[in-house]
Amino acid sequence: MRITATLLIAALVPGLWAENWGQWRGLAHNGSTSETGLPAALDASTQLWAIDLPGSGSGTPAVWGDKIFVSAVNAKTAALTCLCFARADGKPLWSAEVGIAGGNKKATSDLAGPSPICDGTSVFFYFGNGELAAFSLDGKELWKRNIAKDHGAFNVLHLYASSPLLHEGTLYVQVLHRDTPIGAGGSTNAPSYLLGIDPATGKDRFKQLRPAPAAAESLESYATPIPTSAGGKPEILVVGGDCITGHDPASGVERWRCAGWNPDRINHWRLVPSTVVIGDLAIVCPPKGGKVFAVKLGGSGDVTTTGVAWKATDLSSDVCTPLVLGGKLIIADPDKKTVSCADPATGKRLWMTELGGGAVLRGSPTGGDGHIYQTNQAGDAWVIAAADGKILNKANLGGNPTRASVALAYGTAFVRTGNKLLAFGKK
Repeated sequence: MRITATLLIAALVPGLWAENWGQWRGLAHNGSTSETGLPAALDASTQLWAIDLPGSGSGTPAVWGDKIFVSAVNAKTAALTCLCFARADGKPLWSAEVGIAGGNKKATSDLAGPSPICDGTSVFFYFGNGELAAFSLDGKELWKRNIAKDHGAFNVLHLYASSPLLHEGTLYVQVLHRDTPIGAGGSTNAPSYLLGIDPATGKDRFKQLRPAPAAAESLESYATPIPTSAGGKPEILVVGGDCITGHDPASGVERWRCAGWNPDRINHWRLVPSTVVIGDLAIVCPPKGGKVFAVKLGGSGDVTTTGVAWKATDLSSDVCTPLVLGGKLIIADPDKKTVSCADPATGKRLWMTELGGGAVLRGSPTGGDGHIYQTNQAGDAWVIAAADGKILNKANLGGNPTRASVALAYGTAFVRTGNKLLAFGKK
């Protein structure tokens, strides 16, 4: 019988339910945690500690056991830096450098966009120039490689930032990019692809090309692969290039695809939000104000005309990945600065909360214990009641630009701003 680390913690400590946050959207891959006792405010009344980071980054922290993992681009040296801190007090435990940024920065984007991953045995760091490295939890380098050097430079306008997915013993990396260079240093005749990597060795298990009907920037995706299962058959979902596709986890072979949100082939509709699964539906957020829609899982071939379960009339998200919490769909609109709750069976909006403020939303909503956590780029942080959308607390944490999502683990909310890592919980 397989016993997860999460269940083991609960079994060994009566009355305690503690859940790790091992990767970008948590262990459930939908932005939620089953923990209780999470803070109802992210301000001085609940702040446990705060530490300065050596540089910027927008990857969400990974939390496992007594450790937190964060990546950054060192502001002084431009080194691509892997960081480990103690969960209890933020004390630095170790750091490692795996490359140099080389001046790669655009507006508020930098090479520390992908989120770290931890499975309780190893931790994986990935950067926007292709550097991928695995470490033991005490900081020993296990292996290192560069995906761009092995498979060709990335052609992504605002810097590559897709986080990997670790699932059932395979590390999945998607590279969805345009097929022609952007200035000097890009790849010519560069197809998009999905990689399956052995996490123990770093070697490729498969490389599956992933063609798409899009053009130019619309071929680019900043999303992360998401695992699911339909009818007992596991799949990996990949979204971008004007379509969503379902893939065989062992080979990467495409089983089905659904397109249709860009029939005119507009060439600047890059895709940012990852998909999220609820029930037997995959939720897709088309770019540039496109309306959120749901695709039925378990299809075969092209399901563009048959696979859409519903299309919302008033829900969109150009950047933020949706959250599934309490059986409901939570969607943040980054430009309108709203958070909405919807019925996942129909896409009907149940409530909407206006956050206000001048800055756009870049982090995706996360949630647990009846609370939704949302930040904006200026470092404002909200705690919202999941039941009715009431704002429970708002505070400014500073650190513009703040682009990471809030990580939830061990009764604590961990927030990575532009230059700090902060922890909030019961004192």
